Amino acid sequence: MTSPNDTPPSVVPSRSGGGPGPVDVDALAQLSFLVHSALDEIAGQQDLSIIQARLLGVLRDREPTMNQLGRLLGLDKSSISGLVDRAQRRGLVTRTVSANDRRVFLVSITDAGRQLIEQLAAQFAEQIELSVAPLPDADRQRLSQLAAQVVASDAHRRGIDLRSTPR
Repeated sequence: MTSPNDTPPSVVPSRSGGGPGPVDVDALAQLSFLVHSALDEIAGQQDLSIIQARLLGVLRDREPTMNQLGRLLGLDKSSISGLVDRAQRRGLVTRTVSANDRRVFLVSITDAGRQLIEQLAAQFAEQIELSVAPLPDADRQRLSQLAAQVVASDAHRRGIDLRSTPR
């Protein structure tokens, strides 16, 4: 990770060509690396992987089934089982049998898990705010709006409902 005093490298426009509109794929990739690195560093400080932090983030406002959780995180059944097992051993999540179908397990966050993810979320927000601080307020707001649109469009394309589910 670079220090705040390092001069950022110049961004070379993408040579991807083809496709509608001037999307600078390299700049978007570099932005994703910046976000990924910030999340990795913050999660690592609490001995969590990025996927464990994402698990807790998803569970802040929903209580999905194991299958729904797999779809939300893009993981297969065995990976989700191991991820939830590890989080459960740390006391961060619980797994309960669904009242509607005893073959289905619901995953929920514990108070300890909620406290941890709120702390991580605050640190992450602070780190991202520092990263976008040089932008004018209108550009920061527009960046957030565009990012939300891209995420919502991708989720819709993949058949994922990002709205929170009732607890």
